[in-house]
Amino acid sequence: QKKLVNHLNRIEGQVRGLKKMVEGGKYCPDILVQSLAVENSLESFNAQLLEHHLSEHVAHQFQHGQSSRAVKELIKIYNLVNR
Repeated sequence: QKKLVNHLNRIEGQVRGLKKMVEGGKYCPDILVQSLAVENSLESFNAQLLEHHLSEHVAHQFQHGQSSRAVKELIKIYNLVNR
């Protein structure tokens, strides 16, 4: 969890920087570059969180006879990612 919180703290800082750029009237392509960096950071965070969930929680569910619940969660996540 500490890695995830640290990742979110970095994203928070990026978003604050992005806001300052907009407020300061910075050049649009520069703002866009920063915005895309934030988006990439969020994608990285999501991948990290999903990996943690799969290796910890889903594995636990399968090991303890809760495979139906695990599959439902995986389908829900799959559908969210593929909207």
